[in-house]
Amino acid sequence: MTLSIVARSEDARLFGMAIASSSPAVAARCAHARAGAGAVATQNITDPSLGPIILASLARGDGAGEALAAALRATPFGAYRQLLVIGAKGPPAVHSGKEALGTVSSATGAHAAAAGNLLANAQVPAAMIEAFEGSSGHLGLRLLEALRAGARRGGEAGPLRSAGLLVVRDVPWPIVDLRVDWADEDPLSALGRTWEVYAPQIDDYVLRALSPGRAPAFGVPGDR
Repeated sequence: MTLSIVARSEDARLFGMAIASSSPAVAARCAHARAGAGAVATQNITDPSLGPIILASLARGDGAGEALAAALRATPFGAYRQLLVIGAKGPPAVHSGKEALGTVSSATGAHAAAAGNLLANAQVPAAMIEAFEGSSGHLGLRLLEALRAGARRGGEAGPLRSAGLLVVRDVPWPIVDLRVDWADEDPLSALGRTWEVYAPQIDDYVLRALSPGRAPAFGVPGDR
């Protein structure tokens, strides 16, 4: 019921993930990222607590595979989980438990991993990695392009209803945390429109937090 991708920029300055599902509010349960550490997707029959556990391991310097293995040793229900992990260095890692639902598949690249369950076909994750690796620009845009490519390749077996995009950088909060929690049709288009509005303002919102006296006006009625 989910397709997702976790990724980092080539310089490991940015980490992020993009996700879509037939379930409502998928990003609220499945999207995890920590500045300087990495990104994690916790999906299939979801245990959101595994995200922070894996991110803590990555922050201590563990590789993706090591952090994933430690989390699986700590839970009795690994067979029901699908987990995607990427850290600051080394290859990403993916786990798809034997109880994962429907058509299950995954693919990895140098700086990204994609996976899904209840997919329309097993080629969806590979299409996502190909799109990510063939794209350029902001990591958030590249993640969106990968998610769109997965949907074009068939996506989930059922209709997509929610989607999310999460990106972290060098501040202790997400610089991008965009969600479409429910759409009767095409949440990816809605997420893309939200990105188009938000992307030009990413650095402005960071500056407002770090140095409000130098921050630009919001450009809304009543603002200075």
